[in-house]
Amino acid sequence: VEIVTGDTKVVDRGHGDGVYINTAGVGSIRLPLDPDCPIRPGDAVVLSGDIGRHGIAIMAEREGIAFRSTIESDCAPLNHLVTRLLDRGIVPRCMRDLTRGGLATAIVELAAAARVRVELQGEAVAVEPEVRGACELLGLDPLYVANEGRMIAIVPAGQVDDALAVFRAENEHAGVIGYAGESERGGVNLISEIGTTRRLDLLSGEQLPRIC
Repeated sequence: VEIVTGDTKVVDRGHGDGVYINTAGVGSIRLPLDPDCPIRPGDAVVLSGDIGRHGIAIMAEREGIAFRSTIESDCAPLNHLVTRLLDRGIVPRCMRDLTRGGLATAIVELAAAARVRVELQGEAVAVEPEVRGACELLGLDPLYVANEGRMIAIVPAGQVDDALAVFRAENEHAGVIGYAGESERGGVNLISEIGTTRRLDLLSGEQLPRIC
């Protein structure tokens, strides 16, 4: 039996009865794959939109939490967005969706794999006021909240404007949120709006119950 693709579903202990619908996609490879994630100093981190809405929306629905305004999930397909990047002649060093562990976990993993230092500008990361308020109320960090329709692309400096144009055609909150620099071990620093520096790490444990 040849298995082309598949996926697993994690459920809480004792809650495995009933019907679970799962999907797995099959695609084509248009660019050579490099598992080492060849990010280079000077490369830019481009974010496709605001973050945190999906995780907060799902949690509010599951737990029956009512906020002053409704927070809608950011759930959206990314394949068309990636296709438009490639059709424009952009060759990303790597790309990553921002699901479990959110933006911070994705960046930390990529920086560690490439052994580069990434500096993120906190004020450049778009978070809707309603999402930020919910996170503050619940003691959550939006950088680690899961998304279902957001991605980052690491692109050479010369392709930043084109990548940003593609992303902003879909979401006005897309932006360049940081750059890669030299490092022996790799890591990610977040520069706050007031100039303080905070080191980002992998998500430890779960901020929220699993949503996928």
